[in-house]
Order: sequence, then C-alpha cells, then structure tokens
Amino acid sequence: MSAPATQPVSAWLGEFLLLAALWGASFLFMRLGASEFGPLPTAGLRVLLATVFLWPLLLYQGQWPQLRRHWKPVLLSGVVNSAIPFALYSWAVLHITTGLASILNATVPLFGALVAWVWLGDRINRLRWLGLGIGFVGVALLAWRAPGGAGIQSDAAPWAIAACLGATTCYAVAASFARRYLAGVPPLAAATGSQLGAALGLFVPMLWFWPATMPGLRAWAAIVAIAILCTGIAYILYFRLIAHAGPSRALAVTFLAPVFALVYGAVFLHEDITPWMIGCGLVIVCGTMLSTGLIGAARAPAQAAKRT
Repeated sequence: MSAPATQPVSAWLGEFLLLAALWGASFLFMRLGASEFGPLPTAGLRVLLATVFLWPLLLYQGQWPQLRRHWKPVLLSGVVNSAIPFALYSWAVLHITTGLASILNATVPLFGALVAWVWLGDRINRLRWLGLGIGFVGVALLAWRAPGGAGIQSDAAPWAIAACLGATTCYAVAASFARRYLAGVPPLAAATGSQLGAALGLFVPMLWFWPATMPGLRAWAAIVAIAILCTGIAYILYFRLIAHAGPSRALAVTFLAPVFALVYGAVFLHEDITPWMIGCGLVIVCGTMLSTGLIGAARAPAQAAKRT
C-alpha cells in the first residue's frame, strides 16, 4: 500500500515553525525552572503536568482502550524517552549554555540511526557511515571548546555534555523501542501513556529532592510553559506534522530548534553565540542529514525528475 500523499508546504509550514520555536524554548524554560526547583523536580513536574494536560484529550478521542491494551511497553517507553533525558537535560543546562545543549540535541537522529543499525538491523550504506563519522567529529569539536553557562562555573561542562549525549542516546533507544513494541499504538495514546510512565518514574525522586524554599513565580511559570507548550502541545503538533508533511520533514524540526534556542538564550539569558558553536552545529547537522538518509532522499526525486 502506498504512503499517503503529503500536503503542500504552505499547509504545514506554520506548524513546522511553531514546533521548532516551542522545542527551542524548552531549553530556556528548563534553565529557568531548574535554577530554583532543581533538575529532578523540574523534570518530574514537566511530565506530571503534561500528563494532566494530555489525559482529557486521550479520553475525548476514545483512545483509552488502546493505551490500556499496551500499557506496559508504553509506560516503559516514557521512562526511557522522557523521564531520564528530561532529568539529564535539566541538570545539564545549569552547567552549559542552553544554546549548546540544543545543538547537542540535534544529534538525536544521529544516534537514532546507529541504535537502529545495532538493534533493528537497519541498513547503513557508505554515505550514511560517512554522515555518522562527520556528526561525531562535530560533537567532539564542540565538546573540545564547550562554553559554560552564564554566571556559573564551567568545570562541569564536560559532564554536562555527557549528560546531553546520554539523553540523546535515550531518545534514540526509545525510538527503536517504539518501532519494535509500539507499532499500531495511536500517537496520542503513546504520548499520553509515555508521559504517565515518566511521571510515575520521577514522582518519588521529585518529592525527595523538592527544594526547601518555595520557588518563585518565574520558575513556576517556566515549569507550566515547558509542560503545556513544549511537551503537551508540541506532541500534538509533532504527530500532526508527521501526518501532513511526512516523517522525514517532521524530523527536520530537530535541526531548526537550535536556531530558536540560541536566540532565546542570547536575548533572555545573555548567553554568547560563538562562531565555533555555529560551525560545529552545522557539521553535526550535515552529518546527521547524511546518516539518516535525508540528503539522499532529497536527491532521489530530483534525479528522477531529470530522467522524465
């Protein structure tokens, strides 16, 4: 059966840009929230509030039976895809700039291709192997001269970079896990159930590390924003984009989100944007596009058009 035809660019471009802007803002909100709540309460509140937001939508769409039928793998995917990486990023943005963290997040498809090769046996041709090599070189160069966050010590920067890469590896593992065990589960059911699983996994650590001093209004606003805007609504936009524009174009949001994150960090946190960061980011993006086959996929229609 042929894949459904994608809609014209004008039909989904607005949602594409909005999703990139929301995911780019998540790093800013994580910094604002974690600076007062701490990493684990920030991650725990994010998934808990996202679950509260998504649950009525799940019931309204009548997808509760599907979630109940597949609840074990769905909840487990939430621990790997949300609980662990959200906690790691919430800690990392306290020690490196949000712009750097967002650039490292663009390696998700890079690790995704590698994990799918190891776990699912996905074929990687020479062009994609070249892309993997280029992408990892970009990460190494970026880590070599990593800036710390504004107003904090940069001694922990290497560990923060490792935390970001650990988070992106979790995203990659979760993607292959979903392909193997969540095939046929409706997206809204998978999204809601995964956030519930993450909330259950983080509930005790969130309470254990709850700050002794009640955070201020700005930190609470950041937590609500990252939960509702950058998690709940962003999930809905992402699945709509897959349906309207196709998976490859939806994946490209990962490459645009760091642009917004860099701007947010510079404007609101007064973070520096160095030519080194931009250059390494471009190397990572080019390597990722090669390793995921996006460049080859873009060339194929053009070659076919020349033959007609």
